[in-house]
Amino acid sequence: MRRESREAYERLRTYFIVAVQAGAAAGLSWVIAGEVLHNPQPLFAPAAAIGTIAAALGNRIRRAAELIAGVIVGVLTGQVIIGLIGTGPAQTALIVAFAISSAALIGGSGAVMVHAGSTAVLLGTLAPDNLGAARTVNGLVGAVTAIAVALLILPANPVRVVHRSAGPTLDLFARELTAAAQALAQRDVPRAEDTLQRLVSAEKERNKSMEMVAAAAEIAVLSPWRWRRLGILRRYQHASTHLQLAYSNSREVAHWIVSMLRQREAVPAGLPASIEHLGEAVRLLHRDFISGREPDLARARAQQAIEEVNQACAEQVGFCGMVLVSRLRLAISEVLQATGLPKAGANQRAGLAADAS
Repeated sequence: MRRESREAYERLRTYFIVAVQAGAAAGLSWVIAGEVLHNPQPLFAPAAAIGTIAAALGNRIRRAAELIAGVIVGVLTGQVIIGLIGTGPAQTALIVAFAISSAALIGGSGAVMVHAGSTAVLLGTLAPDNLGAARTVNGLVGAVTAIAVALLILPANPVRVVHRSAGPTLDLFARELTAAAQALAQRDVPRAEDTLQRLVSAEKERNKSMEMVAAAAEIAVLSPWRWRRLGILRRYQHASTHLQLAYSNSREVAHWIVSMLRQREAVPAGLPASIEHLGEAVRLLHRDFISGREPDLARARAQQAIEEVNQACAEQVGFCGMVLVSRLRLAISEVLQATGLPKAGANQRAGLAADAS
């Protein structure tokens, strides 16, 4: 219960700013659409604002463009068909079919199709003369207001977003590498299997943290108040690509640990320590980036992991151990590349061919 409560609190801390932005954008867009422009159906303006802010955290500009494009396609299709055959259940079905087909024809995404279809439904069932134009204007008001709130009025701190979202994921990554190393050292098959399962289960959280890194980068690029954070975020985005690959290779390391223990292969003395120090390098890398320091500590710890895996290879290693070592070297190379080393240099340090991937 304590762990679940802590995770719930971390989720609230991460998404609270999104909730505040959505509330502010909804209220402001309602005032603009209803009180300033006196548009009918002003409810669509706050709905569009909420959809723009909450539906795609890392792609708000694209989300706003998709919303407006979908509304315009739905309005144009609906107005043409209503002008020819009027309104009613059959006409509504036809309008929706044509609207979604039109969106698909111009290469629209699923979001464009959804907005085109929903606008067509509204036109087909209500169809006052100015509803199409009003809905288009209200959608534009909501989308623009949402972008203004998210990037100019209440922009989130992008470094804090990364820290709160990616930090727990990378801590889990490092923690499970430590657990895998201990399971290997103690020849504990059940513990190794549990570690592998947790690494597999963490895939969803890892993808979510990547989404939040993209959202933070968008804020740093587009919000003038956050431009000074752009250098840190660009470094972190570069690192996140390599950390993704390091994670995938580390999951394979855990898989081959299980196989190695089941086959009762010899465990060289340096191999568990190398895996554990790889995890420490991941944790140090995250801390270095958040604080704006050069990742020298992370690089040194990764180098230590290389020396230990080289020491392990000097002893007798079975088939599963050989595959484990190759995956471990790949993971270490990706972490070194995340610290800023070029691929050829990182691979050379890790004992790989220069173009290995």
